[in-house]
Amino acid sequence: MKYVVWAAMAIVTLMILMGSVTKLMGNPAATTRFATRGFPALFATFIGVCEIAGAFGIWFRRTSMYAAGGIATIMFSAVYYHLMHTPVAKAIPAFVVLICCGLIVNRRDTSIIG
Repeated sequence: MKYVVWAAMAIVTLMILMGSVTKLMGNPAATTRFATRGFPALFATFIGVCEIAGAFGIWFRRTSMYAAGGIATIMFSAVYYHLMHTPVAKAIPAFVVLICCGLIVNRRDTSIIG
């Protein structure tokens, strides 16, 4: 089971880093979604920084559950956005990351809790 969790962590890291880099570089395709919903451009940068912190945080046992929980929160919002405003197929990558984060939270234990 440990290899399944590591695979989930790798999937989350790769998918999150790809999305967050586009937000941080100011790619119009990534930042326009925030502007059309009334968020300032700085919010896209904030989400990008949170995603990068989470992508690295899931690899450390002490922060793994918290990082996966934070990414799951962002991905839940992304799934909701895509289901409400785009074709359903656009929600699939965010849903996959959300499921992987759930697996990570469920299977990783930390020395902080318990």
